[in-house]
Amino acid sequence: MTRDPHGEVAGLLLAAGGGRRLGGRPKALLEHRGRPLVEHAAGVLRAAGCARVHVVLGARAGEVRERADLTGCALVDNPGWTEGMGSSLRAGLASLAGTGARAALVSLVDQPGIGAAAVARVLDAYEDETSLVSAAYDGVRGHPVLFGSAHWPGIAAAAAGDQGARAYLRDHAARLRLVECADVAEPYDIDTEADLRHLE
Repeated sequence: MTRDPHGEVAGLLLAAGGGRRLGGRPKALLEHRGRPLVEHAAGVLRAAGCARVHVVLGARAGEVRERADLTGCALVDNPGWTEGMGSSLRAGLASLAGTGARAALVSLVDQPGIGAAAVARVLDAYEDETSLVSAAYDGVRGHPVLFGSAHWPGIAAAAAGDQGARAYLRDHAARLRLVECADVAEPYDIDTEADLRHLE
């Protein structure tokens, strides 16, 4: 039986933020193409080839569960979501323990310009549990990012505030493989009222 590398990589969607700069509207619940943004983002991970998708929820998690169709996804509650992205990354990685996943492909809910084509490129660069891969846009590191499980303890230890894995990636830059995606994706964030123009 041939090994299916995609089966070893879990999609990990960070969708817990409260949208402080959007007047307290959680980004997961913003509407995009007629559905909650979190539903769109989870669908991108699936379309790219992630058989298993874990979604980290925080702000108004109950409402997200009610409004978004996240069938088949593992929903992970992060009670410490107000601490920032680092807490969501820790919660998401912890949720993968014991699942058989050998890598996590991490994406952010507020980047709808990054579709399945870019995610699939990063996924295809996976080799084993020591893999460390990131999408790049004109040579600049962005999302999604793939972390082999060998890196999870170090990432969890370094993730604090809104930093996520930034410090870990900086310290391990020599091992990080960049996959150029500027030709298939736009890495803008939905952070402010002005950014809402990107949503359809």
